[in-house]
Amino acid sequence: MDGTVDIARRKNARLCEEREIIRDFFDTEYLKADLKERSVRGGAVTIVAQAASFFLHMGSTVVLARLLTPQDFGLIAMVAAVTNFAMMFKDIGLSMATVQKPDINHTQVSTLFWINVATGMVIAACLVALAPAVASFYGNARLTPVTMALAGTFVFGGLTVQHQALLSRHMRFFSLSLISIIAMAIGVAAAIVAGILGAGYWSLVIMYLVIAAGTALGTWIAVPWRPCLPRNRTGVREMLGFGGNVTAFNFVNYFARNMDNILIGKFCGAGALGLYSKAYGLLMLPISQIRRPLTSVAVPALSRIQDDPKRYTSYYSKLVLVLSFVSMPLTVFLAVCSRSIIHLLLGDQWLEASGIFQILAITAFIQPTWSTVGLVLLSLGQSRRYLRFGLINSLGVVTSFAVGIRWGAMGVAAAYAVANYLILFPSLWYCYRGTPISIRTFLRAIIRPVIASVVTVSVIVVARRLLVSQHDITVVSVCLGIGISAYLLVWSLMPGGFQLLREFARYVPLIFAKKPRDSEIG
Repeated sequence: MDGTVDIARRKNARLCEEREIIRDFFDTEYLKADLKERSVRGGAVTIVAQAASFFLHMGSTVVLARLLTPQDFGLIAMVAAVTNFAMMFKDIGLSMATVQKPDINHTQVSTLFWINVATGMVIAACLVALAPAVASFYGNARLTPVTMALAGTFVFGGLTVQHQALLSRHMRFFSLSLISIIAMAIGVAAAIVAGILGAGYWSLVIMYLVIAAGTALGTWIAVPWRPCLPRNRTGVREMLGFGGNVTAFNFVNYFARNMDNILIGKFCGAGALGLYSKAYGLLMLPISQIRRPLTSVAVPALSRIQDDPKRYTSYYSKLVLVLSFVSMPLTVFLAVCSRSIIHLLLGDQWLEASGIFQILAITAFIQPTWSTVGLVLLSLGQSRRYLRFGLINSLGVVTSFAVGIRWGAMGVAAAYAVANYLILFPSLWYCYRGTPISIRTFLRAIIRPVIASVVTVSVIVVARRLLVSQHDITVVSVCLGIGISAYLLVWSLMPGGFQLLREFARYVPLIFAKKPRDSEIG
């Protein structure tokens, strides 16, 4: 009898402990106490992780390029055209729904988990079924087994979505970054070993499968939450609608962002497309390394304080300020020194891309900060308006491409710049309407970076002309040093500028501050 009672007590204690763990996973109230510190640390960690991933990617490319042939990489690139499109539907927006929703529970996330698993399996099955068609389209039978094998990454992805969303919801960006880097490192190592053993293009397939499997395993270890079986009437219909709108936005945005390449390739040829795509990629590479970490941290942070308008406005204003503080001067520096940068990195044959690069920089000057309007709609749960905004914006962008193609790649870049500034204020008005944010909030946040960047570009232009006969390394180094000095000096001279610089400096110790224990859930 005593043994039975003891067993019952242990079982009851275990159930109580499990309920407490489950409750902790969905209670995010503790995040509000030190949201700024968590955001600064999260942004810094994500930037470092992106840098590590970049160097891992470059290192793997250097090594594998010596072990494999261009044809091996080409085979995977052919399949990537299909898998990258399918990637838009991997989580059907449900990870963002979990991150954004103020209050969720165990049964809701469990239901979303099984939906993601089913979606991953359906996508994988579709890719397996389409594999012969992909091989037939490219006229290469080897693509059939490659496509079938890479379909497995979507199965692992479906198992990962909600666990990653829970980590993001609790702003555990260190765990997310560590998992990503370790999985990538293992995947790269596996590919190199396979390449040495003569696996050929299968080395790259192995790399992607190992990365997907490693990411799934890592998130399940980091998040001990386990889903229960799906149930009816769990209240996920609203979250499914939210995810559907996000997926539809990504679908529309995908075509809008690729239409310029399609039109240039069709009407101007491969040479013009190569110059345009390389200029765009080179310009956006450093900017995206700043924008993505900040925006990935901002969504869960803004979602946690969506019921506090004053704090929400303050946080968003600081986000726009920090983003414009870094991206605007970086853009003008890249534009002025574009010819030297392109010649230094790519060689003589790419110098024609300099003009396209400079025109695209006009768009890049405002786009990183302007694009934060989407974060407002997502964090406030207004996904339907987010979708409508995407449709209207995409229509304007595609129209600009169609108008500009008459003048070639340069015309497309110029029309794109004009369109972005024409729709800037209508977009701000539409997205901010009915939210704690106003157009005035946005303008007040960017006014100092705009003024300082305009002065800085004038200084860099003068320096660039004085250094016209110097080596590219000298030009880039001197212009960068002079530009940074001029930019900070202008900031210091503007009203309140020096105080803001001191505040930015105080963010640095927060990066290395010890994390509070309650930040670790489970």
